[in-house]
Amino acid sequence: MPVRHFLSLLDFSSDELKSLINHAIEVKKRLGQGISHTPLTGKVLAMIFEKSSTRTRVSFETGMSQLGGHAMFLSPKDIQLGRGEPIEDSARVISSMVDGIMIRTFGHERVLTLAKHSSSPVINGLTDHLHPCQLLADMQTWFELRGEIEGATVSWIGDGNNMCHSYINAAIRFNFNLHIGCPENYAADAELVKNAGKRVKIFDNAADAARGADLIVTDVWASMGQEQEQEDRLRSFSEFQISSRIMALAHKDALFMHCLPAHRGEEVSASVLDGKQSVVWQEAENRLHAQKALLETLLK
Repeated sequence: MPVRHFLSLLDFSSDELKSLINHAIEVKKRLGQGISHTPLTGKVLAMIFEKSSTRTRVSFETGMSQLGGHAMFLSPKDIQLGRGEPIEDSARVISSMVDGIMIRTFGHERVLTLAKHSSSPVINGLTDHLHPCQLLADMQTWFELRGEIEGATVSWIGDGNNMCHSYINAAIRFNFNLHIGCPENYAADAELVKNAGKRVKIFDNAADAARGADLIVTDVWASMGQEQEQEDRLRSFSEFQISSRIMALAHKDALFMHCLPAHRGEEVSASVLDGKQSVVWQEAENRLHAQKALLETLLK
């Protein structure tokens, strides 16, 4: 049987993703009730971090422990992958010794190459192109608070980055409408937008993108590795901050999400991030539960 990977939301069908999220909600309830759930006893997850993270490391490591398994942290300094060994060779060796691999890296091609040569499931913990694990958490949060998202309107405002790309894929799989508001020169991948068809509408300003939204989402303006572009990005994105004025253009009960870390006063105002419509802390916690459901699906 071919090894199954999770490199993009599109690797799973709509029904599979909904089932996974419903299982994540159940796993979360069990944990809250103190019910032990250890289906991955004896399993080992290798976690390759070429790009550092708080939420990704804590959630995957804690998740494997709670499921009865073990997570092994590997930085480029710890393994030969960071010293010139071809990723194909590292994939063959590492996957022969563990039950799964999670990688958080820069170029998306590295994840594709790793998966192609791995005999164990590979999970995309983030690349410059996609961040599918975060979308599992975001969708779980919506399901917990609002139920099905089909037919809803989601507004992505900010950079046409990996999170924006994953929201495009989510619109395809969960059948919601996606408004994308990005500055000129920071648009989302045109091929991904085309693939989503009529589900996606593009705007050149935050206000039009936010009107009538049920959910507004953003991300930092300069991600890791883009620090040298900080000043240019601050100027380009200055009119794309999620402020109380922008939130007021959405539906009255609209939610606000952010994958974190957030820069108050830049991509989002403090009044929105810490306000009543913000669900960022529930969203962040759900990385743990959604990924536990994913690990169980792939490694069990």
